[in-house]
Amino acid sequence: MNSSLKIELYHDINLAPVEPENVDIPKSLKNYLLFSKIEDEVYAFGSIEYLSQSLGFLSKIDKHYGFKVLDKESYERLYNRFLELKADKEIAHMQEESDEETVDEEFSLTEFLRTSSDILSSEESAPIIKFVNSLFYQAIKKRASDIHIETHEKRGEVRFRIDGVLTKNADLDLRIVNLIISRIKVISNLDISEKRIPQDGRTQVKISGKTLDVRVSILPTYYGEKVVMRILMQSEDIPHIDDLGFSKNISKHFKKLLNHSHGIILVTGPTGSGKSTTLHAFLQQIATPTQNVITVEDPVEYKADNINQIQINEKVGLTFATALRSILRQDPDIIMIGEIRDEETAQIAVRAALTGHLVLSTLHTNNSTATITRLHDMGIEPFLISSSVLGILSQRLVRMLCPHCKEKDEIAHTYVDSYGLPKDHIYYRAKGCRECNYTGYIGRKVIGEFLDIDDKLKELFKKTMNDHEIRNFAKKSGLILLSDELKELLTKGETSLDEAVRIGLDE
Repeated sequence: MNSSLKIELYHDINLAPVEPENVDIPKSLKNYLLFSKIEDEVYAFGSIEYLSQSLGFLSKIDKHYGFKVLDKESYERLYNRFLELKADKEIAHMQEESDEETVDEEFSLTEFLRTSSDILSSEESAPIIKFVNSLFYQAIKKRASDIHIETHEKRGEVRFRIDGVLTKNADLDLRIVNLIISRIKVISNLDISEKRIPQDGRTQVKISGKTLDVRVSILPTYYGEKVVMRILMQSEDIPHIDDLGFSKNISKHFKKLLNHSHGIILVTGPTGSGKSTTLHAFLQQIATPTQNVITVEDPVEYKADNINQIQINEKVGLTFATALRSILRQDPDIIMIGEIRDEETAQIAVRAALTGHLVLSTLHTNNSTATITRLHDMGIEPFLISSSVLGILSQRLVRMLCPHCKEKDEIAHTYVDSYGLPKDHIYYRAKGCRECNYTGYIGRKVIGEFLDIDDKLKELFKKTMNDHEIRNFAKKSGLILLSDELKELLTKGETSLDEAVRIGLDE
């Protein structure tokens, strides 16, 4: 007699991990059996792929639990949450474990190069490997963009850059620091024995099913080596142009300019102000299968599937200028230049814009109008600037106050007149709590100052290239300044006076 078992899949991607007291959770995970609650009742969950293994382990548990089979997405979400919970517990004991077991640790390449497996599930690793993995896990969890490992006279230190500001994460024994740096060197394909010269490399880590590219820089300092690891974003992390956070007025200008077939659009601001993210959002807006999009970057910060990306390598003579010359022979429609650093790159970019290409690039200037003067200083004639540059965006990233702990700032009222702020208004300052990791801030918001190169400005360029005169003219024509945007955030209680001054309130 034939009988068939019909299995109904249960879907819920918001299930939270539960660890029943009578269940060996590590063994349960190895047998792909998970636990969670539905309406306050604990259930066991399995996947269709490992059904027999899960049921076999469930049958050995003394207590009876209702059993449900999850669909693939729901099961992977819950499984990854169990792994994260497990990693959280391990991190609490990681430092002590490293102190006890890694003084004379010797490493083999096969252990180091285990980068293809998910770091949250690597159980058999040596303590140093687990410690390095935990650094990546903590960095992702705390939204860090960079991990700094520093060697001082009597100790080592780990710091994370979160929302643009470095915060201390841990103190390390000096013996452990050297082992950690050795581990990082090998997974980044760097020379483990070379400690006298700077080294640069890349590696990949996989955490919670997501692969991350990491750029590694190692620098010899007085007491030892310093490591900085930049966590690079993937193409799926590139925000849509409407999600960047700019005002509707600025977004409207972007979209209008991006419809041009030729010309230069420039994004300016200091390091870490989100310029690369903005440029890639622009590219995702305009890149279509009918266009040839090529970028020249140093480094490639977002790996995008639908565009051709070139990584600068000055050691072999591949500079922005040499790459650009070659690109122009590749029949491009849109060119993105990571940064205009010198006169030669600026000249080629202008020539490309004038010969029918849309060029997107960045410059390090303090505001939008200063960019015009900077281009002129680089040897670009005023009439070439007028005919090639479409618009300039100057942007900053401003830290937002933690809504859970921000408090009224009485001191701010003493500065109202000097910064031109509204009187009789409530201002707030950072305090710090568990929710914001005791920094007082959670997340950042982008603000922008957009200069549209219209006919009136082009006429002005014929008379002067003076930054002060151009800026005064732009203000009279309605230019909304970065300081205006900062004042608005202050009056809304979204940021603090300290942060606004740091970004540039006193322009």
